[in-house]
Amino acid sequence: MNFKPILLVAGEPNSVFLEIFFKASKNIKIKSPLILIASSKVISLQMKKLNFNKKIRIINQQNLYSYKLNNKTINLIDVKYNPSKAFENISSKSKNYIKDCFKIAIEIINTGYTNKLINGPISKKHFLNKKFPGITEYLADKFKKKKIAMLIYNKKLSVSTITTHLPIKNVTKNISKKSIIDKVNLINSFYKKFIGINKPRIGVTGLNPHCESLENFNEDLKILKPAIQHLHKQGIKISGPFAADTIFLKNNRKNFDIILGMYHDQVLTPLKTLFEYDAFNITLGLPIIRISPDHGPNEDMLGKNLSNPLSLIKAINFLNKIK
Repeated sequence: MNFKPILLVAGEPNSVFLEIFFKASKNIKIKSPLILIASSKVISLQMKKLNFNKKIRIINQQNLYSYKLNNKTINLIDVKYNPSKAFENISSKSKNYIKDCFKIAIEIINTGYTNKLINGPISKKHFLNKKFPGITEYLADKFKKKKIAMLIYNKKLSVSTITTHLPIKNVTKNISKKSIIDKVNLINSFYKKFIGINKPRIGVTGLNPHCESLENFNEDLKILKPAIQHLHKQGIKISGPFAADTIFLKNNRKNFDIILGMYHDQVLTPLKTLFEYDAFNITLGLPIIRISPDHGPNEDMLGKNLSNPLSLIKAINFLNKIK
């Protein structure tokens, strides 16, 4: 087997993930075998609802090395779940099912069988508790990693954040010189290893509007600037802080491979405006390459067969290049 398999945890059963998986599996040439971890009952019901037809091959988690896998069928590790219909309302009913899917994926990864994981969306309200603001942090805990970073990747321009899924009121107290240095080092290493860019150009947004503050303590001057200066001395190609309201202008963003923001929506909003579904979320700092397509459960689109699979296609294509 030249390319390691890609594990796909389907996540919330009442989401658009399986729809986009069906579409993606028809529209790309896949070098890596895909192994879906999900409920066969959910898949069968949603296939019928969405008029998709492909043979399902049930495989055993304990005997993965014995299979010669290809993508002519859906390679499925079947996880027990009993839906009453193709799509139900999202609720806590699926919590244990999703937990079991992730558990199986982590067990497989820990055997060394593969280091590639894609997961579908979950409902933070029903699956996660206050300990984990997102799956990024959930998986970091499972792999016992404290230094992680969230990178929303696009070949032309990517973004990352110092804080991830935090309310705005909690952002400032979670920004430090150390957190900036740690995340930039993860980003720099990832680009060197997987993208082939030894010194990616990193631009940093300020925390305050126009990088100015009337308060006695200006984070942009007291925290961000010293961190940037420290990293620059290490040989990292980094600059800033820049005003967040202008860094994404065409003549400004062309100077960077990555724009590092201080909080989630500061950089994800402009990136999604520019590229829409042509991006995906990579967690840096894990012992695996974990990717999440750039969409949520999207309950309003369930069963309509109108969801865009581009983000998942890009994610699979990216992992296809890695042996």
